[in-house]
Amino acid sequence: MAEPAATRPLKVVAGADAFGAELKDAMVAHLRSLNIEVEDLGTTSYYDVGAEVGRRVSTASSSDSKVEARGLLACGTGVGVAIFANKFPGVYATTCTNANDARDTRAINNCNVLALSGKYTPVEKAVEILTTWLDTPFKSPCPASGSQPWPQDIADFFDQSLIDMPKIGCQQESKVDSSAICSLVQNRELNPIDLMPGGSIKILRENPASAILKFKAGSVQPAHHHTFGLDFVVIKGKESVWNLTKGERYDLGDGDYLFIPGGDVLRVKFHEDTEFFVKWDGHRDIFVDEDFETAKSAIEKEVANGSL
Repeated sequence: MAEPAATRPLKVVAGADAFGAELKDAMVAHLRSLNIEVEDLGTTSYYDVGAEVGRRVSTASSSDSKVEARGLLACGTGVGVAIFANKFPGVYATTCTNANDARDTRAINNCNVLALSGKYTPVEKAVEILTTWLDTPFKSPCPASGSQPWPQDIADFFDQSLIDMPKIGCQQESKVDSSAICSLVQNRELNPIDLMPGGSIKILRENPASAILKFKAGSVQPAHHHTFGLDFVVIKGKESVWNLTKGERYDLGDGDYLFIPGGDVLRVKFHEDTEFFVKWDGHRDIFVDEDFETAKSAIEKEVANGSL
């Protein structure tokens, strides 16, 4: 179990869409002026950045982390990013339009992802909201309690909520995994993978997802990660998989099996025409973390050093 938040340094993972980018940048600058560590994921679609911040906060909240991870998001309304951040267990994202919202949601909901409106919230007001959100502990007096300490029965309820709330997303995911559905796929063509030249894919099931993939000899998958863990089995061929998160390399051939935890960053080199089966623990997605030239350069360096 992770250490209590109060004893850990704070790290904020931030991101926005185009409508929230300017406000997000101002909030990131403010956080850094307070000497708070910030991981700025930049700007992309509201659903991608909301999900990515949610995934990272969720992963940190479920691990034995030495830091308290929170998220900061901004889009046009602040609502869209919160919707997708909240799809991950242990994430409590709230759209706040004033300081009282921030104080209430920290005190009552233990909100760990703050969502702001880039269209309707000026920078000065956003700083006030952010400051209140940072400074308000869970279960503290707030406008909802009449600014008085909570009665003991309510405080006990809040404590129990910290146990009950994280289970909800996990239970939903378990229901998906345990569903017994007969799924037959025959004569389906493999389709090219636009993001990965040299690769093709045949989707067998959507959720939890599974697929057969083929990559041509010499193909490279640049550093990337998935929200959910995945199992894969090499049907035929030869490849090297680098788990950059763990600093490990796996050289795989016919019949070899490998499990990759969700969020771990991978880089792959295919030495032969390779076919393999993949099963995700949930839905299928991919987040690319480097370009092809960077990946090829890193692999060529290993070859030159004689380690591959």
